[in-house]
Amino acid sequence: MSYRSVLNYSETEYIVEKSRFITYVKPVDSEEEAQNFIEEIKKKNWNANHNVPVYIIGENMAVQKFSDDGEPSGTAGYPVLEMLRKENIINLVIVITRYFGGVKLGKGGLIRAYTQSAKIGIEASNTIEYREMNKFQLTYAYNYHGKIENYISSRIEIFDMNSEFLEQVTKEILMPVENKLFFDELIEITGNQIEIKKTATADYSILNGKIVGVKNEKYD
Repeated sequence: MSYRSVLNYSETEYIVEKSRFITYVKPVDSEEEAQNFIEEIKKKNWNANHNVPVYIIGENMAVQKFSDDGEPSGTAGYPVLEMLRKENIINLVIVITRYFGGVKLGKGGLIRAYTQSAKIGIEASNTIEYREMNKFQLTYAYNYHGKIENYISSRIEIFDMNSEFLEQVTKEILMPVENKLFFDELIEITGNQIEIKKTATADYSILNGKIVGVKNEKYD
């Protein structure tokens, strides 16, 4: 499974026709976390005209909630939810607080303002990709290390993790799916003098091509 989320909390501001749109974004793993965050922001901005909440949580977007919080129906929370669906972004909660500036924006203007506010907030929170990947342990003699390093570095779908140098080299790699051709080529490079063992499966978060986190790890 592959999906997108955010890495960290952010608070951003976007001004349209003197109205202030303050966007709060936070990664969450449960509906309880999302609801607690929404209540926290509402208390913080108790005097705002609107506090618009949106969240999507779980595999296959199992939990989806939004509110327009007094804005005309379909102009605030709903377009933000639709944007998250289209972008396949989950496991986050967004609250957009609006302090009215005296100028009515109209339905189209509100949709654009809330959607743009959400996009700015998500960007500030660092969008990350989660990919389900398998972890493999490779064990081989030192004299094959250079060839294996070069071969792995040429494969963009392989993430090279830790290497340990004891009596033999032990290397950890991550792959999105098991690739028989890749393993066959490793066996050919080493003359069948390599041990390949699957050790775990997990959802790894990727930011700018680098692994920055792991969740839902299952060991074989």
